[in-house]
Amino acid sequence: MTHHHTVNINGQDIFYREAGDRRNPAIVLLHGFPTSSFMFRNLIPALEDKYYLVAPDFPGFGQSSMPAVHEYAYTFDNLSHTIDAFLGAIGLEKYSLYVMDYGAPVGFRIAARHPEKVEGLIVQNGNAYVEGMEDGFWGPIKKYWTSPEDPASIAGASVMTAPASTRWQYEDGVKDLSLVSPDTWTHDQALLDRPGNGDIQLALFFDYQNNPPLYPGWQAYFRTWQPPALVVWGKNDQIFVEAGAHPYKRDLQNVDFHLLDTGHFALETHLPQIATLIDRFMEREVAPKYNRA
Repeated sequence: MTHHHTVNINGQDIFYREAGDRRNPAIVLLHGFPTSSFMFRNLIPALEDKYYLVAPDFPGFGQSSMPAVHEYAYTFDNLSHTIDAFLGAIGLEKYSLYVMDYGAPVGFRIAARHPEKVEGLIVQNGNAYVEGMEDGFWGPIKKYWTSPEDPASIAGASVMTAPASTRWQYEDGVKDLSLVSPDTWTHDQALLDRPGNGDIQLALFFDYQNNPPLYPGWQAYFRTWQPPALVVWGKNDQIFVEAGAHPYKRDLQNVDFHLLDTGHFALETHLPQIATLIDRFMEREVAPKYNRA
């Protein structure tokens, strides 16, 4: 069964989903934009018999606190410190990281900060390389980086919080749309539409420009520490395109690499396949370190 908890971290209530036996290998599930730990609602039951799973909501997302932009610094660095403190508060000392979309810049900061704690990486449509950040999707956001006060730039970036854009993120690149529940985009949109949340998302769009300069450091972490990695990527994604998946093989020697014929939110269409790949990866690379007797 999945349990739902909240813990206060430096004045912010961090909501998280939890399942499984803490004596088993831990997987920390870090969500992307514009969703929350809700994206892992079906994956958690598929893995809880053999693993301990924790999925927090970032501040401003899901059921966690949503302080205003003048009350909390909505930067990826600050999100990473909040989630890092959360992991400490619940007593996790060793874990594998599942990173997707926004979860990648949050999770890779934590991994580079505490490499000795990370037992494995599961990367799903989240970048640590400049390859793949195409101007098609990223063009309006890059324009917003250069002119954040320009009303046209603000409007261009804000399009990504509109209902049509939220639905597009779930449906684009998907061959069988009947697999994608409308609960996904309607759930996310209801939270995006909360008063003040648009400003939060703009703050994070603007701060995303501070992630690519850190990529060389994360790549150095990969080369130095060589965490085993599972890369499972929706190859039809127009946000984090396929070109961003392949460079992981340059720096990581132990990569289980899979491209799936789907879009951005691959769990919505390929849950059984991804759950099986995670289980095989964890059984091979992480579980042997644990005494399950």
